[in-house]
Amino acid sequence: MNDPGPRPEAGALLAWYDRNRRTLPWRAAPGARAEPYRVWLSEIMLQQTTVAAVGPYFRAFVARWPRVDDLAAAPLDDLLHAWQGLGYYARARNLHRCARVVAGELGGRFPADEAALRRLPGIGAYTAAAIAAIAFDLPAVVVDGNVERVMARLFALDGPRATIKPALRARAAALTPDRRPGDYAQGVMDLGATVCAPRAPACDRCPWAGACRGRMLGIAETLPRRAARARRPERHGVVFWARRGDGAVLLRRRAENGLLGGMMEFPSTPWREAPWTLDEARAHAPIEARWRPLDGAVRHVFTHFALTLSVALSVDEVPARDGSDGVWRRPEDFAALALPTVMKKVARLALNPSEG
Repeated sequence: MNDPGPRPEAGALLAWYDRNRRTLPWRAAPGARAEPYRVWLSEIMLQQTTVAAVGPYFRAFVARWPRVDDLAAAPLDDLLHAWQGLGYYARARNLHRCARVVAGELGGRFPADEAALRRLPGIGAYTAAAIAAIAFDLPAVVVDGNVERVMARLFALDGPRATIKPALRARAAALTPDRRPGDYAQGVMDLGATVCAPRAPACDRCPWAGACRGRMLGIAETLPRRAARARRPERHGVVFWARRGDGAVLLRRRAENGLLGGMMEFPSTPWREAPWTLDEARAHAPIEARWRPLDGAVRHVFTHFALTLSVALSVDEVPARDGSDGVWRRPEDFAALALPTVMKKVARLALNPSEG
């Protein structure tokens, strides 16, 4: 058991990558240097989002904003609107802030240094390492969930992922080569995504199968061990659907900081653990009006909690002068707004209450 067995070699992984690399819209052709802007944009989009989901968004962004200067010059509302469906909107706000710093203070050029990259808005340790390795071919240690899984199995590191993270990173650092580190980083991520999958790893297709301790011990598929998932908290709120005589509905912009920051929403109560009564909710109504509850409710699951929203409809048409703290838009114009998915669900319920 003390014999570490064969050592995995970066060369074997690179040879495998040369034969099996995935074709991705942000990935440079073999032998070509990746463009930092495209690497940065893709890495921000890929945070907590799948490759399949990101592809169409990435193509749309680079078609509309082909350079970092173009993205920096875009209004934030345009960027948030284009981001709809990707979720985690803080990423989009930081994307815009970062673009402005790079375009304005750095002359349109991303720094290669990891420490300098980490000082930019929205760029953490992983993203900085990915940009340094993939865009600048520097031997940065790139460790995402795929890489952690590969390392845990290669070295048979048992224990909850959170506990063994330092050991996983140390193993990844020891294997990172000075030659072609960008291709190596992408190769390990591809290996985890396509071969060393969470379930039923295809060990017969793995270039490191002969050196994999987890495979030798027959425990590869069980690694890394997952911690028990905590129960997701519940939140509740009431949304106010205020209608004007011309059919327009009242909306407002959420605060820049926090969940769904900078997005548009229909006014609502705060979101809390206990359900609201309509009498309680009226204190948070955006305007003076008579309200009646709609049948049904909207259910939406965020990363850290599940939300149930009921909808209160204004009984009478609201005078045009009311709602000065918000904006009035007709439902046919909603598509042009940066409405998060949860608010689109609210609109569907309010416009088609029989479907609730």
